[in-house]
Amino acid sequence: MDCTRPTDRIPSNGLLVFLLAGLIGVCVFAAAAQTVETPREAAGSREAIVLDMDGAIGPATVEYLRRSLAEATHRQAGLVILRIDTPGGLDSAMREIIRDIIASPIAIATYVSPSGARAASAGTYILYASHIAAMAPGTNLGAATPVQLGGGRQPLDRDKDEAGQDKQPTSPADAMTAKVVNDAVAFIRGLAELRGRNADWAEEAVRRAASLPARQALAYGVVDIVANDLSDLLAQADGRSVRIGNTEHRLDTAKLRPVVIEPDWRTRLLATITHPSIAYALLLIGIYGIVFEFLSPGATVPGVIGAICLLIAAFALNLLPINYAGIGLILLGVALMTAEAFLPSFGIFGIGGIIAFVLGSLLVFDRDVPGFALSWPVVVAAAAVSAGTLIIAATAAVRAHRRRVATGDTSLIGMTGEVLAWSNGHGQVHVQGERWAARADVMLAPRQRVRVVARERLTLVVEPVAETAPENRGR
Repeated sequence: MDCTRPTDRIPSNGLLVFLLAGLIGVCVFAAAAQTVETPREAAGSREAIVLDMDGAIGPATVEYLRRSLAEATHRQAGLVILRIDTPGGLDSAMREIIRDIIASPIAIATYVSPSGARAASAGTYILYASHIAAMAPGTNLGAATPVQLGGGRQPLDRDKDEAGQDKQPTSPADAMTAKVVNDAVAFIRGLAELRGRNADWAEEAVRRAASLPARQALAYGVVDIVANDLSDLLAQADGRSVRIGNTEHRLDTAKLRPVVIEPDWRTRLLATITHPSIAYALLLIGIYGIVFEFLSPGATVPGVIGAICLLIAAFALNLLPINYAGIGLILLGVALMTAEAFLPSFGIFGIGGIIAFVLGSLLVFDRDVPGFALSWPVVVAAAAVSAGTLIIAATAAVRAHRRRVATGDTSLIGMTGEVLAWSNGHGQVHVQGERWAARADVMLAPRQRVRVVARERLTLVVEPVAETAPENRGR
């Protein structure tokens, strides 16, 4: 028999109604939020995303550009502006950036700015790949001759004039260099044909390292616009037709609002650790941390710090143009300087280690890749610190070698103590704060001073200490 009254079910029904109302409210809120989001995204098309590419072009630049292009696509921006000032950079990073520019669903304008900026080497290729090429007055571009990792800038043959003087370089000096230069020429000519720019001058920039200021670049058809600032650039780009993918797109940029996207923390961290000086310092800290951990087992801190720095350095060096012979010389130099502290080489290991260390430091990065070379002050400072560490370690080793042994049988020999109890040639003595069993060939008495002359397992062999006559004390 059901004794439940109808009124007993009211709370359950009320809870169900409350939950349904809450669910409806959440759905309405979500729909409203989506409705509000749509105008925001539509408003994004009235933005011109500005990205600053300042300094050498490397892995961090690729990460920054790729993330920012994805953000610009999500916001449906009307234009992306690469505000560039670079001496060049890595060929691999440049080609990744160019692939992203060509594949971009949004028109990209590369703007060499501000006045005094340049788009040299890799910057020239990026400028040619962009939908719109622009420069500020007082800027320049060019000098796009490729460099060879570990070998410096490509040597070019030079013809002689009638007076015996060198003319402009005409052709590469060897077959390998010819392949590299011809590949670079074909690449930049392909970009010029894709964007309808001056391909002949582009070849001159590669073969002869030619450069142009802004006004001449505009006159030669290398760039499309010379603009004083972003507003001028947007005004002059308005109405131009560019090819995005396989379709022509007419730009509507007159009323776009410039919005700068700054690099995030990950990009800034990547830019920091891939700086040659930082990567070099991390490598040295890692090496010395591991060395100190092996020299002082159980210290822990040097080993942990060294392992972390060494892994970060390995990640950074993997992204940089390095010479493995330079890495090998650095490791050899550190090994020789460490060996100097333990082996009697009379400085030969130490001097050889410093020489190997300096040579390796100079060779580890290609000095001809713009922005990716170690400076002399950094190398000298690192060599000085390493030499100082060597001197300190060698001094400590010499002092430790000359110091009296503090443990073991050797430390007990010659120590003095006091007889505690004695009988029939055996007894107990107090030496170094410890109670020892002892024996002697002479009769001893309690409280008599004795000297340890030998140790037989757990028994000390002692002899009496000669007492100085009172009348002779102090003389």
